[in-house]
Amino acid sequence: MLDAFGREIAKRVEVATPQPAPPEAVLRRLKALAHPLPAYDRVSVGFPGVVDHGRIRTAPNLGTPAWRDFALAAELKRVFGKPARVLNDAEVQALGVIKGGGLECVVTLGTGFGSALFRDGELMPHLELGQHPIAKGKTYDRYLGSAALKRKGAAKWNRRVARMIRVVRTLLNFDRLYIGGGDAGHVTIALPRDVTIVSNEAGITGGVRLWKPALDRFFAEPKRRKGPRNRAGRRRRTNRAAIGG
Repeated sequence: MLDAFGREIAKRVEVATPQPAPPEAVLRRLKALAHPLPAYDRVSVGFPGVVDHGRIRTAPNLGTPAWRDFALAAELKRVFGKPARVLNDAEVQALGVIKGGGLECVVTLGTGFGSALFRDGELMPHLELGQHPIAKGKTYDRYLGSAALKRKGAAKWNRRVARMIRVVRTLLNFDRLYIGGGDAGHVTIALPRDVTIVSNEAGITGGVRLWKPALDRFFAEPKRRKGPRNRAGRRRRTNRAAIGG
């Protein structure tokens, strides 16, 4: 737990992710996690999936059907009675490590594979490499996740990390690549000069930076799209119909 300047005011605490992990079960764990902490005035959350204006689009490792379109930020605000911001977990970690120049990519190695992309310090949202194929039909999640590390062993897994770096370089032409996440400590290969291992603690610092004004637009309620105008300049009502044979 950090103050607005990134200084630690309470030690890190952890709870196991419930299995299965629908929203109500995860929220119960989060409430229990926050109970012993000192007073706080806002909540920052890194979520393992695609997040759009505080709503969950995908949750590959928690169960997308249960989470799809779940208004997590609004629910956290209701549960904790404090303003809340939610962003993809790799994007939150990236906020704690990027330098703000050029094309910077952050990937996280853990249960799954997280990814985030920034251009001159500006977030390019919704980069979700984890569900994309990388080799022989395997997604990044399956190819490099914790299960693959355990199944294949450190040596082969590190060769896969080296392949990932080559593929991501070809795909994005990054200026800097940062590797974080719980399994980043198992990376033992010699890294190129523009690739750096970063501490998993960066996600906590990123949680403070989540409240920078430059990111406000990612959390504002999206504007409603206006309907097309008719010839008189008035809004037309749009009727939707299903046509079947």
